[in-house]
Amino acid sequence: MYEDLKQRVWEANLKLVEYGLVILTFGNVSEVDRDHGVMAIKPSGVAYEKMKPEDIVVLDLNGRQMEGSLQPSSDTPTHLYLYTAFREIGGIAHAHSEYATAFAQAGEEIPCYGTTQADFFPGHIPSTRNLEESEVLNDYEQNTGKVIVERFKQLDPAHYPACLVSGHGPFAWGRSGREAVDHLLALEKIARMALLTRLINPGARSLKEYLVKKHFERKHGPKAYYGQRKEK
Repeated sequence: MYEDLKQRVWEANLKLVEYGLVILTFGNVSEVDRDHGVMAIKPSGVAYEKMKPEDIVVLDLNGRQMEGSLQPSSDTPTHLYLYTAFREIGGIAHAHSEYATAFAQAGEEIPCYGTTQADFFPGHIPSTRNLEESEVLNDYEQNTGKVIVERFKQLDPAHYPACLVSGHGPFAWGRSGREAVDHLLALEKIARMALLTRLINPGARSLKEYLVKKHFERKHGPKAYYGQRKEK
């Protein structure tokens, strides 16, 4: 019943490897089908080169396994929580890519130093607070989703397609699993550029707000004019 969904999620997970975003099996992509009330996600700990489309696990949005004989990703509760909280997203990607994870481990948000970042984010890249001990010992993965949502009380997840989980790593999202992976790749490149910017100029300042706004709005929202117009 969910063959197309599983195929898309399998392909999106393989993009993590192609883009060089994963260490061993530490990464996962999911996609939600809201019409059918299900999510498909990578199975836990399975090597990418051995994984097949039929290995992708399908669960309902309460976490009940609908298809697949393998155990789903250990990050499944995080994905489910985000899909419930962020109704506009359709896919989520998580990995431990070097540069984005370095910022997460430092507990630092990434200032918008240049227009490359402004093409994807209308400002800094947010980071969560650290989880309390009780949040780690009880329902750790779900609480990971909760601290992301907590950080987004004043932010629109449709405009900010990623977040750094302090001490952990990046999560990104989009309209599909594949777009979530693309956003994760963009985040990794942005994090690398930010680090190099600081090395070259430790006193570098964030881009002027008017330039951030210009670059973001020319690609997103009603004022967008980047790319080709769709045929009417």
